[in-house]
Amino acid sequence: MEILRAGTRPSAKGPPDWFTGPVRIDPLLNPHAPERVQGANVTFEPGARTVWHTHPLGQTLIVLSGFGRVQRWGGPIEDIRPGDVVWFEPGEKHWHGASPATAMTHMALQAQYSRQRKGE
Repeated sequence: MEILRAGTRPSAKGPPDWFTGPVRIDPLLNPHAPERVQGANVTFEPGARTVWHTHPLGQTLIVLSGFGRVQRWGGPIEDIRPGDVVWFEPGEKHWHGASPATAMTHMALQAQYSRQRKGE
């Protein structure tokens, strides 16, 4: 068993090649073999969002606070609120972030390929 205590792992600034605007990433879990799911709480300041991107195994977002927006390639911008759960299919091009006037925090969960598969 491993307990990761709240506040014991440092926050990180969202890298500018992944995000537009100020973003804070608070790590939640990193996979231990054979587990493959990683997750973080991500806080977007008003107007901040991700760049267009994809996830090879999909991504789940759980909105924790604030007011945000999501968009998939070719689709309309959708509003998201606390309690909403968003699923992006594997390879689906999308972005997500805060509304123009309100910050938003979501939990982001995504699986990654096993270490053996990465080297293929």
